[in-house]
Amino acid sequence: MEFKDYYQVLGVPRDADGKTIKKAYRALARKFHPDVNADASSEERFKAINEAHQVLADPEKRAKYDRFGADWNRFQTAPGANSAGDADFSEWFSQAAGSQGGPDVRFEFNGAEAGGFSDFFDLLFGSRGQGQRSPQARQPRRAAQRGQDQEVQIELSLSEALSGTTRLFELSIQDPCPTCQGRGVNGSGPCQTCNGSGSVPRRSKIEVTIPAGVRENSRIRVTGKGSPGVNGGKPGDVLLRVHLKKDPFFELDGNNLKATLDVPLYTAVLGGEAVLETLNGKKIAVAIQPETQTGRTIRLRGQGWPEKIGGSRRGDLIARVQVLIPTELDPRERELFEKLRAHRAVEKTSTVA
Repeated sequence: MEFKDYYQVLGVPRDADGKTIKKAYRALARKFHPDVNADASSEERFKAINEAHQVLADPEKRAKYDRFGADWNRFQTAPGANSAGDADFSEWFSQAAGSQGGPDVRFEFNGAEAGGFSDFFDLLFGSRGQGQRSPQARQPRRAAQRGQDQEVQIELSLSEALSGTTRLFELSIQDPCPTCQGRGVNGSGPCQTCNGSGSVPRRSKIEVTIPAGVRENSRIRVTGKGSPGVNGGKPGDVLLRVHLKKDPFFELDGNNLKATLDVPLYTAVLGGEAVLETLNGKKIAVAIQPETQTGRTIRLRGQGWPEKIGGSRRGDLIARVQVLIPTELDPRERELFEKLRAHRAVEKTSTVA
């Protein structure tokens, strides 16, 4: 096992103050973070930088590390160490702890924080730093991994999207394989339980509340209902992507709703009221001015779509008038229309003369 020179990892002198260490860590972390550095070695470099900062940024841990480092050269020349400086350092811990006046190397460190660090780090600050040599202590710790997100397409009517609704879903969740604990291997070959995938499927039902005012392609995040995490990682989320079904009577245009308002011929000619039923089933009496033509629009303020999901402010409902021509006239009705036509013809002739 190789000695880790944390000062060299961060590129700071051994007498560097806390401000210098913090500045060096931030600069290196930005440079080698795997999200911004595509180099294959960036992830390992980033882990080493983080590990060095965990020790040197803490005065107590740094002091213990410095005490340990002072005796390192002497141990490298001890019997059992090879030319590369590799040896069973747990033996050194046992010898040092049992010697008269030897350094106290029984360091303590939060186990959750230490996950994913190097064997050297575990030796100093984990269970091996206390002279224990159990097989479990020698196994490298696997980093916690967040569970996978699950994306589901949902189809809503305009009415459901406007008012809000609930949906019950059955999802296929990928659980870590109970046999291989998500590793995909068991013994000397692929795990038979999961066929080497590291996960096994499970059906899960969840009920989700859809807020009022969602739109086409809106995404609703249900936290913690996705696949479970691995090695203590947090579970993933469920992402619902909304698709709005086409409505036969209403159309969404920005924050406004558009609809057609059927108006009887007699009401369009003489004026009166026409009834419009909204998306949520509410009936509104709309005032119709005399001699209203087909195609005229009437704006109903605040009867449209929420300006934001779950919001109270709404756009408008724009109703386009469609005059209904009466059909299946009886003889008396036809006679009256004939008289009206004749009257209108005479009136126009008199006006021209």
